[in-house]
Amino acid sequence: MKKKVLILSGGISKERLISLDTGQQVAKELTRNGYKVKISEPDNNLEKNIKTFKPSVIFNALHGQFGEDGYIQSILERFKIPYTHSGVIASSIAMDKEISKKIFIKHKIKTPKFITYSYEEKISDLIKQITKKLKFPVVVKPLNEGSSVNVYISEKSNLKNILYKLKSYKKVMIEQFIAGREIQVAIMGERKLGAIELKPKRKFYDYQAKYDSKAKTKHIIPVDLTQFKFNQLMNIAFKAHKIIGCRGVTRSDFKYFNGDFYLLEINTQPGMTKLSLVPEIALYKGINFIKLIEWMLKNASKKK
Repeated sequence: MKKKVLILSGGISKERLISLDTGQQVAKELTRNGYKVKISEPDNNLEKNIKTFKPSVIFNALHGQFGEDGYIQSILERFKIPYTHSGVIASSIAMDKEISKKIFIKHKIKTPKFITYSYEEKISDLIKQITKKLKFPVVVKPLNEGSSVNVYISEKSNLKNILYKLKSYKKVMIEQFIAGREIQVAIMGERKLGAIELKPKRKFYDYQAKYDSKAKTKHIIPVDLTQFKFNQLMNIAFKAHKIIGCRGVTRSDFKYFNGDFYLLEINTQPGMTKLSLVPEIALYKGINFIKLIEWMLKNASKKK
């Protein structure tokens, strides 16, 4: 008998629409393959839905804050029902760009240099820091958003305007801008699944490039690297997956410049939409969408 799967979808983050899309597509594929499926928002009805539906596994299709930062995971732990993707601690670490980058640095994984900025600080002092440590242009981003939400490339001239746009975050990351190729790597449990290169028509692989089919980002697979460089890339992604304590599927975002790979971040809950990268990498490796989802459901019960 096929499992009963509760899909957590929607949520309150800025990635709500992506989460709804992921949830719908996963639900459609599971239903087509004989599973009994229920979609639930992570709201006040969640406990009731779990108790009445009695799922054997929960597929976490949430993205962004509350969904992949350890918060919903800590709630799910109470029910003692297997759930997909990483657990509480790994999720919270991966979502916090400052903490995860410090861990990368400690383990000798190259990542762009960065500083953080709190809005009590003077912008003139920040500009001095940037000039000394990073140089312009820089990447300005929230500490705990996914899908490149509110990520900007800033010159000195427009830094003040960008910081004003992000004022609701109280604290942001200012990161060294690395030119070069955009490469994403998928890890599937203990398996180094594969990689894909992205050539966005836009300035960089931002939210629109990821989710708007009109943005026409070019997906290149296999990635044009020597076997030695490809193995090096996969090993870095796998190392990051392990040191953060992830399980299930993760996707690591890299920049490749002058022979070096720079790890930008690791995503513990990569999207499962028609434009998503992990399903595309998996398919190239002979794993279709339903097989990928079924593996994730099976892996959910193998908690560390």
